[in-house]
This record gives sequence, structure tokens and C-alpha cells, in this order.
Amino acid sequence: MTKSVCAIVGAGEGLGRALAAKFASREFDIALISRSEAKSSAAIKAAAAAATARAANVKFFCADATRPETLESAIATINREMGEVDLLIYNARGAFTACDPLDMSYAALEDVYRVEVIGAFAAAKSVLPGMIKRSRGSVFFSSATAAFRGSSTHPLYAIGKFGLRALSQSLSKAYAKNGVHIVHFRLDCGLDVPIMRELYGEEYDSAKLANPDDVAETYWLTYLQPKSAWSNEVEMRPYMEAWTC
Repeated sequence: MTKSVCAIVGAGEGLGRALAAKFASREFDIALISRSEAKSSAAIKAAAAAATARAANVKFFCADATRPETLESAIATINREMGEVDLLIYNARGAFTACDPLDMSYAALEDVYRVEVIGAFAAAKSVLPGMIKRSRGSVFFSSATAAFRGSSTHPLYAIGKFGLRALSQSLSKAYAKNGVHIVHFRLDCGLDVPIMRELYGEEYDSAKLANPDDVAETYWLTYLQPKSAWSNEVEMRPYMEAWTC
């Protein structure tokens, strides 16, 4: 029996690693897409380890989210070599760069838009026709609270996430009727990953950060939702987090 294929765009050592391991453990074949195989090594190893007992297939594909044609090419190769994608998770994000709004450069605005919106659209556009034809499939976008509010200190990130949310809603309103589940996942918190532990230093407290493996579990539970009760917006935060939206 052919396994379902989960393609993850942006598979680093944090949430990407956790998502790869979770869906590999649930008998999905895993296609990991990013610019560098080295930066995806943790996700590759985690997926392979989780898949060992079930013999799932784990493959890496190189593409750059800022160059939509490379995403289209990578996903076309996945469809051809592994089977059509059943679940696409777009987990790439722009840089979390601080600046005053008037200090944003045109180049920086273009860069964040290409990663957050154009790349997400290119990935979704590459899988949606097949999902619509089969009347099934899921497209998940990893996002943040920034999608709900502007920022005086991180306007680039907010602008990118606003655009991603608009894309997700637009696609959902257009294609949910075709049996495609499209979800915008918002994390209202920091993730408990190595770089965050370094940033917090002595103030690090795991209770105030979201465990990537627990977040991946929420993605899995959302994937299982019946069509009569779909979520199109999923908000997550640890119990210690002060709400910011």
C-alpha cells in the first residue's frame, strides 16, 4: 500500500524537525525542502529515526523559498518520485529583524514578501490542483501572532505574516469546498529551541516556551479533523504565556 506523502518546506532543527518526526511516525513518507541539506540534517535524522519501525521513505529536496520556480521544480520532482503530496506544510519564515518602520528598505520588504507570501503561494499552487482533483489534501502554513498585529519594532515580520494569513484565508475560502483543508497556525510564543535558550540565558524557563514536539502534535490532531468541523485558524501558546493578541 502506498503511503501518504508529507512535504515540509523549511525543515530546520526546531519545528521542522518535530513535524518531520511526527508525520514520519504516522506512516507518512517525508519530503523535506530547504536551501541546504546541512541545515535540514536534524530534521532528516529525526524523520528517519521515527520512521525506522514503519519503513517510511525520507528524502531531501533543495529549493529556495525566495525563488518560486525552485519550489515548483522540487514539488514536481516529489510528485513524480514519491507520489502526489497529501499534506504540504509551509514552515519557512523571513528574518526576525528589528527596525523602525521608516527604516525598512525596499529590498528588505521585497525579501520578506518573497519568503512569506510568494514562496507560500508557489508551494501551495504546486499541490492544490492535484488535491482539488482528488477531493482531498491539506495545506498548513506555520505563522505567528505577528499575522494579527503590526509592530513598531518588527514591522517586516508583521507585514510578511499579515500577507501569509491573507493568502491562507483566500485559498481556504476558494478551495475548502473541493475537500482541501487549509490552515493558518499561529504561535503566540517563542519555541523551545537551542537559539531561544541561548537568547534567554539564565532567564530560560521551558514552561514559558512552546515545545516543538507538542506543537507538532497539534498539527497532527488538526490533520485528523473531520470535514464537518475543520479549523482554518489554529492558535497555540504555552499555559504560562501572557496573551499578546
